[in-house]
Amino acid sequence: MLFRDSAATVGAECLSGALFFRLTEQFVHVHGHKPSSSEVRSWERSIPVLAAALNDAGLGQVEMLLEYGLPLNSKRADAVLAGVHPKTGLPSYVVVELKQWSSAEPDDDDPSLCRIDAYARAVLNPVDQVRGYCQYLASFNGALAEHPDRISGAAYLHNATQFGVGGLYEAEQDQYGQLFIGERRGEFVDFLCSKLGAESGASAADELLSGKIGPSKQLMAVAAQEVREREQFVLLDEQQIAYRTVLKAVRAAKQSDHKEVVIVTGGPGTGKSVIALSLLGELYRQGSTALHATGSSSFTTTMRKVAGTRKREVKELFKYFNSFMTAERNSLDVLICDEAHRIRETSANRYTRAANRTGKAQIDELIDAARVPVFLLDEHQVVRPGEMGTVEEIKTAAAKKGLHCQVVPLDSQFRCGGSDAYLRWVVRLLELAPGGPVEWEPDDKMQLMVADSPQEMESFLDERRAQGYSARMSAGYCWKWTKKVPAGQALPADVVIGDWERPWNVFGDRAIGGAPPAALWATDPAGFGQVGCVYTAQGFEYDWSGVIIGPDLVWRGDSWVTDRTASKDPVFKRSTPDSDVDRLIRNTYKVLLTRGMIGTVVYSTDATTREKLRQLTGTTASLTAA
Repeated sequence: MLFRDSAATVGAECLSGALFFRLTEQFVHVHGHKPSSSEVRSWERSIPVLAAALNDAGLGQVEMLLEYGLPLNSKRADAVLAGVHPKTGLPSYVVVELKQWSSAEPDDDDPSLCRIDAYARAVLNPVDQVRGYCQYLASFNGALAEHPDRISGAAYLHNATQFGVGGLYEAEQDQYGQLFIGERRGEFVDFLCSKLGAESGASAADELLSGKIGPSKQLMAVAAQEVREREQFVLLDEQQIAYRTVLKAVRAAKQSDHKEVVIVTGGPGTGKSVIALSLLGELYRQGSTALHATGSSSFTTTMRKVAGTRKREVKELFKYFNSFMTAERNSLDVLICDEAHRIRETSANRYTRAANRTGKAQIDELIDAARVPVFLLDEHQVVRPGEMGTVEEIKTAAAKKGLHCQVVPLDSQFRCGGSDAYLRWVVRLLELAPGGPVEWEPDDKMQLMVADSPQEMESFLDERRAQGYSARMSAGYCWKWTKKVPAGQALPADVVIGDWERPWNVFGDRAIGGAPPAALWATDPAGFGQVGCVYTAQGFEYDWSGVIIGPDLVWRGDSWVTDRTASKDPVFKRSTPDSDVDRLIRNTYKVLLTRGMIGTVVYSTDATTREKLRQLTGTTASLTAA
C-alpha cells in the first residue's frame, strides 16, 4: 500500500498536489524504482475523481487505501475503501479498479476480454479484473476469509459513456464485480452509499491491514481438486488473459481447421503452473483431449501422485517432453508444456529404440502433437547444458511450419511472498542483471538472513517447522551424490561441512530409510532431513528455504568467482565452455534462492563470502536471536 487516509484528506491532498509526490516517493521506497509516467498520470487523473465521489456522497471519513498490495502477490488494487456498512454496522470494504478508458469493446468470442485502441492485445474486462482481486482477498486475508460478504468490487470508468463502453456490460456482474461509468456517476455514488456509511472507517481499515495472511495455496496440495473441480486457484489479470487466450484458440481449432501456438512467459512464481493446471482441469471437464508435459521428473511424478490419488486416468494426464516422439500429428486438442525452458534439442538418448529415432527436434515433436501446443517458460531458469526452450526458438519453429504464434507475458509474481524487491535483489546479487549486488532493504513480504553454520541454519528451520511452516534445505552441487544405496541401508551423509553431515535427497523413485523418493522431497514433510539439489527443488516452493552456497561460487575482491572444479555436477563435461558453466552455476543459485515463500536463510561454506553476504543483508545477530 502506498498511501492511507480518509477520503476528505485525500481530496485535500489532491487539490494541493502533494499526494502525487508522496505516492511517487513511497513507490520508489517500496519497489526500488520510479513509477512510469503513465502510472503517475493515472494517479493524477483517477484518484481525485474517486475522492470527489466519496466526499460528494458524504463519505469523507471512509478510509482510502491507495495502491493496495494483494497478500503474497505483487499485484496492486487501485484502491480499497474501508468503512462501516450503513445497515449492519459491521466493517465493509469496496475494491475499486479505476480506468481512464473512454471507449472499449468486448472481445468477439469472450466478454471477459476486451479490446481498446491503446493495446495491441486483448485485455481483461475490468469487471473480471476487480472480481479476481475480491476473490483473492477473500481467500488470503484473515479479516475476510470468514466474512467474504463484507467485500464488494467496482470498476469505475470515469471518462466513459454508454456509447463508448456499453458492450462491457455483457460480462457477468455480481457483488465482487460491477461496472460503473462517468456518464452515470450517480449510480456509482449510490453504490458507494449502499456499501459504506458516514462513520469513520479507520477501525475497519486497521482490521483489514492486521488480518492474518494465510499461506499461499501450495500448488501440489490442491492439484487433485484443481484438476477435477476448478476454483481452487484465483487467476488474476495476465493469468486470466493467458488462460482465456488458450481456451479461445481451442474453440477456433474445433470450429475450423486451425492450429495455433501459444507461449506464456514469466519469471519465478508468476503462476505458470497454476495456469497450466487450471487449463488442464477446464479442458478435461470439457472433454477436450489435453495433456500436461514437462521435462522435470520431480514435477511430473508429483503431479501424478497428488492429482491422480483416486482416479488413475488423472495420472495419465501428466507426461514428459520425450513422450511424443511417435505421436500422431494433431492427435491432441491441446498439449500444455510446463517449464518449457527445459526443452532439449532432441528426445532421443542412448536408450531410445532405433524405430523411435525420427531425427526430429523435440520442439517440433511437441508442436506437431496438438492443435494448440502451449508453452509456459522462464528463459532464466536454464540450469543444464542442452536446455534450449526460449521464446525465439519456439517462434522460429512455429514460423517454419507457417503457424501463428501468440506470446502472453506474465508480470506479477507470487513466489517469495510476492516480493518483487527480493527477486530483484537475488538477480543483482548473482550479477545476472547489470549494476552488481546491492544491500537488501527489508520489506514486509520476505525475510532474509545469513547463518553462521549449517547447524544454526538447520536448527532455525526446524523451529519454523515446529510452528507449522514447511521448510527445506538445499545446496549447490558441490558434494558427491551416492545414487545407489543397498537395500536396508540408510542414506549416506554425502554433504559434509565440518562436523555437520547430511544426505542428499533420495535419487530415484523409491523411499529409503524413511526419506521420500526424489519427486516428493519438496512436498513430503519427511524431506526435511535431506539436502535437496537444484534438479529436485526446481519448480517447487516451501515456506522457509535454507540455501547452502558451496565452494563453486565464492566472493573475491569485488565480484563472484565460479570454480568449475568445485562442482560435482555430472552434466558439466570437459567440453562445456567456462562461460556456460559460470552462467549455469549462477542460475542454479538463483533457483535455490527463490524457493521460499516467507523467508530464506543463506549459509556459505566460504568465510569471505559469508562476510560479504552479512554486509549485503545487514545481518549482525545470530539466528538464535532472530
